[in-house]
Amino acid sequence: MPETTTTSPAALGLRQPEDLNAIAFEHVSLAFDDHVILNDLSFTVPKGAMRILFGASGAGKSVILKLALGLLRPDAGSILVNGMRVDQMPERELLKMRSDTGMVFQENALFDSLTVAQNVGFRLSEEAEMSEEQVDARIAEVLGFVGLSEFGDRMPSALSGGQRRRVGIARAMASKPQLLLFDDPITGLDPLIATTIDDEIVKLRDLEDVTTFVVTHQIRDAFYIAEHRAEKRDGKVEVFKVDSTQVEGVAFMMLHEGKIAFEGSASELLAARDHDPYLKEYLYKTLPPW
Repeated sequence: MPETTTTSPAALGLRQPEDLNAIAFEHVSLAFDDHVILNDLSFTVPKGAMRILFGASGAGKSVILKLALGLLRPDAGSILVNGMRVDQMPERELLKMRSDTGMVFQENALFDSLTVAQNVGFRLSEEAEMSEEQVDARIAEVLGFVGLSEFGDRMPSALSGGQRRRVGIARAMASKPQLLLFDDPITGLDPLIATTIDDEIVKLRDLEDVTTFVVTHQIRDAFYIAEHRAEKRDGKVEVFKVDSTQVEGVAFMMLHEGKIAFEGSASELLAARDHDPYLKEYLYKTLPPW
């Protein structure tokens, strides 16, 4: 029987979407010429969970995001996003898959010639079957969520770095995707502004019920996200610190030499450094005391 080329879960013999992992890398390898980036890499991100991936610069963290979006093809292995085999998917189907995936770039990737509101609504206007009134309402909703309700008419050049990053988050969540990907969202921001972005990621995880995959090398921010929760109280959203065991579905992953060298909770990460020399060195240089 010839191998099927369709990418539907049923045709691939997969379980139905409600039972699927949001992301599944299975024995994925990738090299650029003689430089091996990923080496038989396997991991999953369950639906509704949060995974925080960290590792040294150049380890391949952003490459993993590009593979998940179908922007790169692996040399070997399979990649499934919401049950669909993206590493074999034609471009037309990739565009459909990406419509249910929000991406926050570290460079923000905003359109300089469009206002904040136009940037946030760009994808809705291009892809969603929504009336102009519905688009405007959704733009107002997500700008309110990230605390930029009064900034819709401004141009990106008039915003601070942290504000532009929040516009990027608003744009990524505007279409209500099931999966949100963050590529080093804190890079280039001072610690005080970075914390406001951390809060937005916590709010998305706890209040918007989306699967979240965060790529970062900022361990301070990774721990902040893992040790804070967001709740609505008396009509207001509050982000507050808790023990990491009270935040369900969050795990850290360490990428090293093309593979996941560690996966576990915040407490397990700290315990693992006692018997993993690389992890001990990495954390020693990134955790307090500084």
